[in-house]
Amino acid sequence: MTLLAVDVEKELGALNLMVHFRAEGGVTALFGPSGAGKTSIVNMIAGLLSPDRGHITLDDTVLFDAKKGIDVPPHRRRIGYVFQEGRLFPHLSVRQNLDYGRRMSRRPRDSGEFERIAALLGITHLLNRRPRMLSGGERQRVAIGRALLMRPRLLLLDEPLASLDAGHKSEILPYLVRLRDEAAVPMVYVSHTAAEVRRIATTVVRLDGGRVVATGGLELLAETELDALD
Repeated sequence: MTLLAVDVEKELGALNLMVHFRAEGGVTALFGPSGAGKTSIVNMIAGLLSPDRGHITLDDTVLFDAKKGIDVPPHRRRIGYVFQEGRLFPHLSVRQNLDYGRRMSRRPRDSGEFERIAALLGITHLLNRRPRMLSGGERQRVAIGRALLMRPRLLLLDEPLASLDAGHKSEILPYLVRLRDEAAVPMVYVSHTAAEVRRIATTVVRLDGGRVVATGGLELLAETELDALD
């Protein structure tokens, strides 16, 4: 079972991130208000942002260690990343966008795996379309499929529903639940919406002001909602 250990510090303008948590399998939600440092944390896990101090490990692999001078490049971390807006290539078909992840990670073509992931995400009928012909929810499902075809050890999802309206959020959430239950890829899921996290997460890491204020189960979301009523 994949074990992610994060113990890092990073100064980002007025925000001083000091974060320590561990994630073992399932879906770990980084949950907190805007500006809490959630995206910066996943960027450090992905290798897109280097911490000032600390270390990050995934399984037995050291991804970052400030003292030892280790900072593994993003393309060697085998971590899939799904951004808020999907970031598909507009000139490529859905099929070609999906295959991009496999080619960039230099994985052999596996038609069975391709078909399984396309079916899991409900995008088999979209393979010949261009991104401009897709809804927002469909684009995000393609982005998730592209990341999965890298065969990542870990999947990062940075507020993947933030740019969608309520209808498209309802459309994609069941696919995220299926992904959690059937894909067997551990995920770190960023959100500031309690209802969304409740549907998808198995573990919650609550963040505020660049600090981890609590780690636990879904009961932390109820505590957050009670705080909002005070």
